Amino acid sequence: MKAIIYCRVSTKKEAQETSLQRQEEELLSLAARKGYEVAEVIKEQASGYDLDRPGMLDLLDLAKREPIDAVLIQDETRIGRGNAKIALLHCLFKEGVKVFSIADDGELQLSESDSMVIQIVSMVEEYQRKIHNLKIKRGMKRAVENGFRPEENLKNRGNPAGRERKEVPVEEIVRLRRNNLTFEEIAATLKGFGYQVSKATVHRRFQEYTEQAGKEVD
Repeated sequence: MKAIIYCRVSTKKEAQETSLQRQEEELLSLAARKGYEVAEVIKEQASGYDLDRPGMLDLLDLAKREPIDAVLIQDETRIGRGNAKIALLHCLFKEGVKVFSIADDGELQLSESDSMVIQIVSMVEEYQRKIHNLKIKRGMKRAVENGFRPEENLKNRGNPAGRERKEVPVEEIVRLRRNNLTFEEIAATLKGFGYQVSKATVHRRFQEYTEQAGKEVD
């Protein structure tokens, strides 16, 4: 089992460096007692109310990329304070990562109110996913009804001099736009058919098409 050790102090005073070192030593001991292999030790000096912490962002990235089983901290305030703590714990739990603390000598024990808030956030996120999937389904249905044929795939027009140009069925974007689908609905529809494009890309390609069409008329 692999774990990340996360140590944090709130200020950048030199005196706090001793606290960081002590946290690391105690957490290494906790890892040994719980049988965890330490994959990374992250130490930083930043406010717990701040989400924009390089060390915490590195931790979240690592938890997404690697098979990390747990994060070890001194106490729950090291993860963060206030809403930042709830948001960051939710991100970790969503990745299936457990949190162990020295204060609990084991898995983090949240207050009833904190647990309730995290459950509510998870429920809201799940319903957001369902709504998004329903929008994709509706957009796909409308697109097919309006003549969109996903099997008629346009060839990718790469740009050798720079970033590869995304493969997008421009003519279908134009057709769906003329059938009163929004750019967001068109993007969701194309994603449902396997085209990984954003609303901004759809809008840009539509603009490029209309600008080019205008030049040809002139």
